[in-house]
Amino acid sequence: MRVGGALRARWGRTGRSTRWAAAGAAIALAGGGAAWGAAADGAARVETSSQRIAVVDGPKDDQRVTLDTTFYKPVGRAKGPAVLLGHGFGGSKQDVAGEARELARSGYAVLAWSARGFGGSSGEIALNSPDYEVKDVRQLIDWLARRPEVRLDGPGDPRVGMAGQSYGGAIALMTAAYDRRVDAIAPQITWNSLPDALFPDAAAGAKPLDGVFKKLWAGLFFTGSADRTACGRFLPSLCDMYQEVAEKGRPTESAIATLRRSSPASVADRIRVPTLLVQGQTDSLFPLGQADANARAIAANGAPVSVVWFQGGHDGGDPETERVEGLVRDFFDARLMRTSAPALDGFTVTRAGGLDSSTQQVVVEEATTRRYPGLSGDPARLPLSGGEQTIFNPAGGSPTSISALPGLGALGSLGSLGSLGGQLPTDMPGQTATFDTRPLDRPLRLTGAATVQLKIEGDGPLFAKLYDVAPGGSASPARRLAAPFRVSGGDEVTVTLPAMDYRFDRGHRLRLVIATTDMGFATPAEPSSYKVTVVSPLSVPSVPSLKTASAPLPVWVWVLPLAGLALALVILLPGRRTRGAETDSDVPLEITGLTKAYKNGHLAVSDLSFRVEKGQVLGLLGPNGAGKTTTLRMLMGLIHPDSGTIRIFGHRVYPGAPVLSRLGSFVEGPGFLPHLSGRDNLDLYWRATGRPLDEAHLDEALRIADLGSALDRAVRTYSQGMRQRLAIAQAMLGLPDLLVLDEPTNGLDPPQIREMREVLVRYAAAGRTVIVSSHLLAEVEQTCTHAVVMAGGRRVAAGPVAEITGSGRRLEDAFLEIIGEGS
Repeated sequence: MRVGGALRARWGRTGRSTRWAAAGAAIALAGGGAAWGAAADGAARVETSSQRIAVVDGPKDDQRVTLDTTFYKPVGRAKGPAVLLGHGFGGSKQDVAGEARELARSGYAVLAWSARGFGGSSGEIALNSPDYEVKDVRQLIDWLARRPEVRLDGPGDPRVGMAGQSYGGAIALMTAAYDRRVDAIAPQITWNSLPDALFPDAAAGAKPLDGVFKKLWAGLFFTGSADRTACGRFLPSLCDMYQEVAEKGRPTESAIATLRRSSPASVADRIRVPTLLVQGQTDSLFPLGQADANARAIAANGAPVSVVWFQGGHDGGDPETERVEGLVRDFFDARLMRTSAPALDGFTVTRAGGLDSSTQQVVVEEATTRRYPGLSGDPARLPLSGGEQTIFNPAGGSPTSISALPGLGALGSLGSLGSLGGQLPTDMPGQTATFDTRPLDRPLRLTGAATVQLKIEGDGPLFAKLYDVAPGGSASPARRLAAPFRVSGGDEVTVTLPAMDYRFDRGHRLRLVIATTDMGFATPAEPSSYKVTVVSPLSVPSVPSLKTASAPLPVWVWVLPLAGLALALVILLPGRRTRGAETDSDVPLEITGLTKAYKNGHLAVSDLSFRVEKGQVLGLLGPNGAGKTTTLRMLMGLIHPDSGTIRIFGHRVYPGAPVLSRLGSFVEGPGFLPHLSGRDNLDLYWRATGRPLDEAHLDEALRIADLGSALDRAVRTYSQGMRQRLAIAQAMLGLPDLLVLDEPTNGLDPPQIREMREVLVRYAAAGRTVIVSSHLLAEVEQTCTHAVVMAGGRRVAAGPVAEITGSGRRLEDAFLEIIGEGS
């Protein structure tokens, strides 16, 4: 078994060694010779060659390994800077072929290789050890220095950058520490310290041996294959280390020492090159704190560091492939091509803004600031309620709570959507202590790692995490991440929760949860209990300097208003012609002999006549194609009837008729600008009418919409029901005397339909008139006082609903009978 594809894609100037250079010259070309070809993927042609490069490594340089590599020539230039592109754990050079081609098309000479023990390369996996994988890569740099397509900064010194995800990201950091010829690195979703990643402890001042074993992730790596041993293609010494740790469920001193040698943390003081760190927010393997540790260490050496937090990670989420690869290319352009000014030591966070109503895709936005702030900037202190609580670790450590699980990306990615994420079983009764803040009086953006001080009686591992609690009481994880920590006795401990970027809305509460179990970690089999007390407020960091750039607006956002203006001129200018004298009337609507046929010959409405009185709620009913929507569009002055008249309060309706200002309508779905908030959309709509703001009765409309804090969010984040309610509020702006609604309950759940029914009845009871087109006959029966039934464009019945239904019949039965007769 190999680690899944999502994981494979993500794990990853000193003089030359004479021995390495000699070994690097021994190249066994694939197929017996240099196989140059041209990629035919619809873009610029990229010439590639595949070759096996012989290297020597091991503590004594006495082991020989052949690495399977592919070289991509730069497109459009004879020489270019080089990029070494590493792959993720369990993968091979094929996983990065697409990115390699794009870099080559940007003018880079790219070398992709399968790390030792993976793909077509020989050797055994040593976890990016300085004695093995680092030596391998240094000899690949020697090979690049001899390529005529590679730009040199000096003899044997190619201008070279390194990039890769996870396993491939760590080798970039390690090689930069050991080989000064590396000029820039862009490691992604990778580690700073393997001991801290596999044996984390979130308690302040924790010792390495106190860490809690991340058993599921470790098991995936070390037992994911049965090629040769129980640990696949790992060095036997690493396999033995894992077997011992997995059996004990605790780290050993030798394991800590071995893993530390493969960690950038052990050599961070040597990394002095420009660095772009890209870390995933959906990552329980290498969380954001690992990138933070790398950033702080490299910056301390005086090297420029940029940090990016994106939506994806080892647990799934949005990989943002195009965005991330674009950032890497821009970084290398600045640092290797030197065609643009070097980037500042900036910080970028990508945020899920909800769903785009036009595409139903998650919208991702960038927030940026000029300097990386770390994980503890500008904290707010929020008191927590809840006294001392007793929690239990069950015998056998089961059942367990669930935070994140390797390979189950659906669990991890839900956290990126905030309160839009789903509800999944997470914590077990009796195993968790919970402490809540007060409801927030304003939105709060957590960016960094929250901290809290606890007093705990008991011995063993515990797990801290944050929840978002909505006003109704429903709680969802604020990222499906847990911070393990080990306690002993009854001392106070300061716990750092998982770093994240997360928005808590106004009226929501933050909930601190302390659990005794977590499925991803090793927990004791013996039953035990703990007493947990909070002794400090929750410290919640934020970064106010992060600013979200306005997303480029789609072309239609600019085109439609201009088209609308042109249409308005077409409509309004004819409306200025002198018309016959008209007399005001108390009759809200009177339609006489209305007929409309389309160019294809379809007769949509034929000789339709009916009248609506003040205070009525009239239901316009009929099957699909009955002519209901065409009738409403003529009523609104949007299309011309072929014959017949429509009068509103005694005045004929025509495009631009002044009497239309007394009509509010919602027909054929809402047309909002998705990048604006609900409130701004209502304001923009009213301003477009040209009427004074004090005539809008905005407060009354907003009470009807009942959108709460969502009113100040971008409409693209709204559900279908929320957009429907906003559209009805828009139709009610100005409290029009005649309100026309086409399918107003679409997208509403039963309680919202009931509320809408009450709103319409109250609206008409104030002396106004409502016309509702609907296919929900039960709702019409409960809401409408009168009905007009249409079939084939004609009126087949009209009158009070009670008369149409007759004694003891439901409207649905009467409707079917009427339609049958009318057809």
